[in-house]
Amino acid sequence: MNPYLEILRPGNAILAVISILIIAVISGVFTFQVLVACVVVFVITGFGNSVNDYFDHKIDAINKPQRPIPSGRISLKTAGYYSTALALSGNILALLFLGFNPELVVLFSTFLMYYYAYSLKKKLLIGNIVISFLTGLSFVFAGIVVDAIMLSIFIGFYAFLTTMMREIVKDMEDIKGDKKEGAYTLPIAYGMKTSAVLAASFMIFASLTSPLLYFWGILTIWYIPILIIAILIFLSSAISILRDRTIENSRRISKRVKIGMMVTLISFLAGSPYILTLLS
Repeated sequence: MNPYLEILRPGNAILAVISILIIAVISGVFTFQVLVACVVVFVITGFGNSVNDYFDHKIDAINKPQRPIPSGRISLKTAGYYSTALALSGNILALLFLGFNPELVVLFSTFLMYYYAYSLKKKLLIGNIVISFLTGLSFVFAGIVVDAIMLSIFIGFYAFLTTMMREIVKDMEDIKGDKKEGAYTLPIAYGMKTSAVLAASFMIFASLTSPLLYFWGILTIWYIPILIIAILIFLSSAISILRDRTIENSRRISKRVKIGMMVTLISFLAGSPYILTLLS
């Protein structure tokens, strides 16, 4: 893959774009502004990933040496310029085509992503909370664009929960490199057992409460069958991480939880009242 595309982590950026599309589909609003919002979220998420790699190049040299900067395919200086260009592009697009309020969200997210990469990532739980908050905020950003703010807050809350569980597991996976760089993550501060318990708690809480989106009338009955698949993935992951807290199993659970998150996104789409209207 081209290193300038790879450093954006397009898979993660596309997941952020999907958050915009999910709110658009659930609310039944499809406008030019939605398309622009998708581009903005892709670019700003790419900025966040790029600037994170910029500040994390020493840790990545240990944990993920194949990434563009530690592998030498992009120089550190070039990555800095590239990140700046992405940030400016995303904010200019938002201001010109989406208006003042959406641009405020984009600008806030840009600064928060930078501060996370520069400092917050190494602070106990705060970095995890910031990333999870930003994931949920992408749904709220979409809600502002399509005027469906309350809907987007409910969906964004569950995006926050699922991201938190994976963030903690990722810290368990990366504990060796983080120790060498002096990061103060939950596994380093309180051990793998405490981290596993907290990650499993988020998995269980999200699994048990997520059907409420149907019972509150936000999503239709078609949300439930696909959601059950995600719930099974999360609950089995919770059991596994509690039983086996090794780095190797943490790596497996991290990938499994990501699959569960993707299934959850599909369940949101399946439960859209707009989709049900089209099919009826």
